[in-house]
Amino acid sequence: MWRMKDKIRLPVELGQAIQRERKDRRLKATDIASRSGRARNVLYRLERGEDITLASLFDILSAMDLTIRLERLGMPTLEEVTARFGKVDDDAS
Repeated sequence: MWRMKDKIRLPVELGQAIQRERKDRRLKATDIASRSGRARNVLYRLERGEDITLASLFDILSAMDLTIRLERLGMPTLEEVTARFGKVDDDAS
């Protein structure tokens, strides 16, 4: 399960993080849609990791008082690799 402090590398991870933040803060999708000037369906598509425009993304983030910060990717830790791809099988040849 992804948390806001985790690195987000995939659209679905971003969507899950935004949905979790919305639900944790008990924000209604209709309120975010109204504040962002976007249809509620756009928010739901974002939360599912589907394609939306960058303008829509930033409008929704602004409506939720959120921002994006960029960091250099670097090499993933063993924990990140395991979380993404499952347990490593040392016996596989």
